[in-house]
Amino acid sequence: MPAPAHGPLAAEQAHLAASRAALRAMRQDVEALDIRDVTANWVNAEVLQAQIDQRITALADLAHTPLFFGRLDYTPRAGDGTPGADGPPPGGDAAGAGGADGTGGAEDGHRYYIGRRHVHDAAGDPMVIDWRAPVSQAFYRASRRDPQGVALRRRFGYTGGNLTAYEDEHLTGPGEEADEQTSALLQREIERPRVGPMRDIVATIQPEQDAIVRAGIEGTVCVQGAPGTGKTAVGLHRVAYLLYAHRERLARTGTLVIGPNDSFLRYIEQVLPALGELRVRQTTVDGLVAHVPVRGTDDAAAAAVKGDARMAEVLRRALRASVTPPTEPCVVVRGSRRWRVPAHEVAGMVEELLARGIRYGAAREALPQRIAHAVLVRMEQSGEAPDDRVQDAVARNAAVKAAVKAVWPAVDPAKLVLRLLSDADFLAEHAEGVLTADEQKAVLWARPARGVKSAPWTAADAVLVDEATDLVSRTPSLGHVVLDEAQDLSPMQYRAVGRRCATGSATVLGDIAQGTTPWATASWTEALAHLGKPEAAVEELTRGFRVPREVIAFASRLLPDIAPELAPATSVRQSPGDFTVRAVAGAGELTGAVLDACRQALRQEGSVGLIAADARVPELAAALASDGLAHLAPGEETTADARLTLVPASLAKGLEYDAVVLDEPAAIVDGEPDERTGLRRLYVTLTRAVSALTVLHAAPLPAALRA
Repeated sequence: MPAPAHGPLAAEQAHLAASRAALRAMRQDVEALDIRDVTANWVNAEVLQAQIDQRITALADLAHTPLFFGRLDYTPRAGDGTPGADGPPPGGDAAGAGGADGTGGAEDGHRYYIGRRHVHDAAGDPMVIDWRAPVSQAFYRASRRDPQGVALRRRFGYTGGNLTAYEDEHLTGPGEEADEQTSALLQREIERPRVGPMRDIVATIQPEQDAIVRAGIEGTVCVQGAPGTGKTAVGLHRVAYLLYAHRERLARTGTLVIGPNDSFLRYIEQVLPALGELRVRQTTVDGLVAHVPVRGTDDAAAAAVKGDARMAEVLRRALRASVTPPTEPCVVVRGSRRWRVPAHEVAGMVEELLARGIRYGAAREALPQRIAHAVLVRMEQSGEAPDDRVQDAVARNAAVKAAVKAVWPAVDPAKLVLRLLSDADFLAEHAEGVLTADEQKAVLWARPARGVKSAPWTAADAVLVDEATDLVSRTPSLGHVVLDEAQDLSPMQYRAVGRRCATGSATVLGDIAQGTTPWATASWTEALAHLGKPEAAVEELTRGFRVPREVIAFASRLLPDIAPELAPATSVRQSPGDFTVRAVAGAGELTGAVLDACRQALRQEGSVGLIAADARVPELAAALASDGLAHLAPGEETTADARLTLVPASLAKGLEYDAVVLDEPAAIVDGEPDERTGLRRLYVTLTRAVSALTVLHAAPLPAALRA
């Protein structure tokens, strides 16, 4: 039991207890709602009850999650006791500690407690302000150079959910002018060991991160972030902020988070629910385009061609080739009259629809109406007076349907791609002048024996099917999409994501230096053009908060070889961490040394990741089992009793561990198709450590790391 607090700390603990009581009361009020007589039918009742249940879940008080983490005391405007022009908007004072600490009570100026969600008392006065509210912005951006009306910023420290410390920063009055004063509580929170899934960073958001989080919904933002700069957290918190600021709009249009793999999604899946956002879908690009069962794999050459944006033109040509000019007139019989639309007139309608460039399916639906209109013109010329109902009836006439089917047949996107990839003559016809003969040969595979279902579809093929599907009918657009680890996407994958936010906006997150696919992004300018957002602003984050400075400096030696245009990252961490590079006498001794390093790392607090080349993982898994060291797979949640994860290098991207044991860097480099990609993969694995990194090798290190 902690010793009883006195003075200011006791007052803050009392405010925390009162706020938790108020939150419980808010939840009880929702639970007590009686909707039996307020809905017209059972369907409305079900919908309303679901909304109430979601509200109850959002109002849960998480015992080990601080309800508030900061406090702002504003300077009153001279003469009237209200905040200055840069202060918060009017709306009532939050309950405070009553001035017991000598910093001034609420009557001397507005006081706000900043937390993960809004909490109000029985009278409706705020006790905790949501971190996303406009007034909370000053908590992240105010400084002595620009206090934004804030006299004092207080940070709170917690132990197991209990408020145990506070730290004050006076932004006005005499004191140091430097803005780089380090907060001990902030540093402690940044360096706190990680066990379990990724946590939110609402208590530690930095000014440059906050500017991205609060950027407007209308524009797309691209974040080039070095390892440890928090770009993933920034993207997730941006979603939470946009849902707060534009809830009604995004409730209609939807939001989506796209990650590189399922392990990564499991790692981040608790961040948004912890911030009260429960309805954001999370998926991978493969999940986004899952039109066909993926059972095959492409070699690097085939995948690179299939992922090239030129394939979009090949698909467009192949689809348009499905339209054939009419050779017979369309004759419609109504009663005793026959109405004839000549073939050349139907051909003119077809040419006009093709010239407009509208989607294949929409044009196919428009063609019978065009033919029906031509019939109605003839009816009117003969003295009849048909109306719109007659035109619709003519459009549904069997003769019109037959004419449309012959000229503009329905197309199955998967079958179109199947033919393109399995029929050399068909591919050559539509790829002429777009793909070379060698490129055409690279993407071809044998025609399946038993139809589409037995086709050896690959992940790149599924993206082509998605492109073809959009050419047939428009893909619905969402209000906002977050795309993480974007540097690894092919141009065709960018197009697939861009279709999902064609009328909305996006947050693109990535690091050019961590691109490890054969088609990895060469520049953000090119990537954003493929996404359909060429006007997006590119923000660069180079200040790391998690990776120790010695580790990031070691990994940055690779940058001249893998991304010479990028500036090396820096780290604000004060603790040096534990960094070791050790050569082992021979390959036979390496596995034993790795096991010893894992046991040593497990003696410390926090999660441990053993990262190795994919080819080495089976041997290491067997060795861990033989040695009695239980381990998890990537994405499985670490606990106090299960803290060691065996991570193939190909799945390490986006993950982080307090301690990392890195097995044989040369094997990681050699496991990739070329040296540059291998060095980028190594750069990724070197930067997964939060506190300690042990590099063990029997083979020589890459030249850049030998100094």
